[in-house]
Amino acid sequence: MKKHSIKLAAVPVALALVAGACGSDSESSSSDEPDTEVETDTTDATADEGDAEASGDMDFGGQEILITGSERDDPSVAAINFALDQFEERANVSVEFVGDADWETNINTQVEGGNPPDISFFPQPGKLRDFAADDFIVPLSDGVNAAIDEYWAESYQADGQTEDGTQYGVPAKTDLKSVVWYQPARFEEAGYEIPETFEEFQALVDEMAAADGPAPLCVGIESGAATGWTFTDWTEEMVLRQHGPEVYDQWVSHEIPFNDPRIVESMDTVVQLWSDDNVFASSGSIVATNFADNAEPLVAGDCFMHRQANFFGGFFPAGQAFADESDPDSVDVFYFPDIDGSRPVLTAGTLAAAFNDDEATMAVLEFIASAEYAEIRQAEQTAQLDGAISGFLSAAQGQDESVYQPLEQNFLSILADAEVSRFDGSDLMPSSVGAGSFWTEATSLVNGDIDAQEAADRIEDSWPAE
Repeated sequence: MKKHSIKLAAVPVALALVAGACGSDSESSSSDEPDTEVETDTTDATADEGDAEASGDMDFGGQEILITGSERDDPSVAAINFALDQFEERANVSVEFVGDADWETNINTQVEGGNPPDISFFPQPGKLRDFAADDFIVPLSDGVNAAIDEYWAESYQADGQTEDGTQYGVPAKTDLKSVVWYQPARFEEAGYEIPETFEEFQALVDEMAAADGPAPLCVGIESGAATGWTFTDWTEEMVLRQHGPEVYDQWVSHEIPFNDPRIVESMDTVVQLWSDDNVFASSGSIVATNFADNAEPLVAGDCFMHRQANFFGGFFPAGQAFADESDPDSVDVFYFPDIDGSRPVLTAGTLAAAFNDDEATMAVLEFIASAEYAEIRQAEQTAQLDGAISGFLSAAQGQDESVYQPLEQNFLSILADAEVSRFDGSDLMPSSVGAGSFWTEATSLVNGDIDAQEAADRIEDSWPAE
């Protein structure tokens, strides 16, 4: 494997990716260079016209399609439009994606004014479902649903469905959160092995803490107004592992209260893992340490592990090697282990939804649902970053993994092995909770001002009346 580098210019890109993965919505929910030549059959917007699109015979007479979304860093915008350009040529349609820093506010204004885009990428399923309930967006055509069935596992499809199972959203991007970053050579030198179960993970943390060496974990939850969101991710991971997807679903939908004993147990598990003996915090405390300031301490030898999503690759120093067995300083990831073998993963991402049912709109969505779209975007985004880790990931099935770099292929392997996936829970909760009290009370909990029970009680009290 070649040595891959992250350039300092990638850091603002990573920050923009974080906004998409953990952003909040003010109205509803919290919110080696690959070859770009890829060949994948696609189908038309309707099932009975599939043969036409596969042969490139669609013709929409140059119809213009506008797509908006919150992704706005230059490499992402360029890569999305490059992928859409490939569809334009075969369908005689003009498609443009525009990234919007104020997407959450502007999409509301556009809808209220009767001037929405044709398609938009939603970073939170909760907002998509609110728009579906208000009839602002339309159900997907049979052709689009067929493409989703072909390329996406059921758990990812569910993120774009309403309670009655109607599909409104097309999975377009997947952020994988259930990974632990580490340096294999340092593990080997210290005699540590990758844990296969959460019990082994806890034992490894204890073993590292007892040794005269680096801390087991680097942790920081500071993020400006969003301080605390990293604790919510850890809590969601533990709810999935300790209590399963059914309890997780009941929790995020408030079918069970936030202060249910099982949720309190998961919150307390995180607090116990983050004890002073177990954590290196570069700014002196977990609450004062920015979430992005954990990459350099990891490679500097201040800690052995850091749990964070795939976008974390953008925060490492320039020239950092990833998944390179020939480099002793290389960084890699392993799956944040489960308890019972169910291999759940926590994800985030975007979902594309339509504001009209025009055939051209649905044809574009059918393309976005495909493995081909993901491959083209990934290859171009990597090229835009001069071979750096792209920050893009897709769980679409049937992709040519060669367009991904070795580290990114490890992400794909974890996604492929997962038996259960669930979207970031705080992004599914009302914004006053998921991007409000959950963050603030988590911060108080981590700071030692309150315990897990009191934090959960306070968050439960803040849940909006139905």
